[in-house]
Amino acid sequence: MKEKNANQLTKGEMQVMNVLWSLPDEKGFSNEIMEKMPEPKPALTTLLTFLKILKEKGFVNSVKVGKSHLFSAIVSRRAYTSSYMRDVRDTFFGGSFASLVSFFAEEEKLSQEDIDEILAMLKK
Repeated sequence: MKEKNANQLTKGEMQVMNVLWSLPDEKGFSNEIMEKMPEPKPALTTLLTFLKILKEKGFVNSVKVGKSHLFSAIVSRRAYTSSYMRDVRDTFFGGSFASLVSFFAEEEKLSQEDIDEILAMLKK
């Protein structure tokens, strides 16, 4: 069995990163991050634990500002998505992009408009 990638985010970590990615300059103090967290909001200690783990994984950096820490995303949403989707392609579809696209085309019941839009993107 393939070992879980240490650079994959758990659901809770992903929620924190989504908030950070949505903030101006992808930076914020813990109270700003907490304010934007989806309901049910985690306890502050839980949020701080997620931020510590994200820092250890290399997704977040922090700088002490007075008595607080300013947290910033150091991995972009696009870079994470790209890496994650490559893992999905390699793990579930034997590295085949065509198999991945075929799976989603079948599962999502694409309309002709969707297919035309995808074909136009592929032709670029």
